[in-house]
Amino acid sequence: MVARIYSPAKTATQSGRGKAHDWVLEFVPEQARSIEPLMGYTSSTDMKQQVRLRFETQDEAIAYAKKNGIAYRVEIQRERRVPKIAYSDNFKYDRYMPWTH
Repeated sequence: MVARIYSPAKTATQSGRGKAHDWVLEFVPEQARSIEPLMGYTSSTDMKQQVRLRFETQDEAIAYAKKNGIAYRVEIQRERRVPKIAYSDNFKYDRYMPWTH
């Protein structure tokens, strides 16, 4: 039973970063999912996959895992890089691609 602790990425459908500041502890699946032959549903007998705990900080998530004797691994949060460009850069003479309508 190994848990992974990570900070989720921003959702692709929203522009805000509302739920991206929390840290999540969830268990890594121990068994592969199986396909039910009659209806074709994907199922699993591993109930720990349904557990997802949210914490405000990484340290709280690690403390919870240590307190309950859960083996864990921390996935480092990558920083978002937003290029600093101005609107006027679209009309620069030395652009790498020519600007046209």
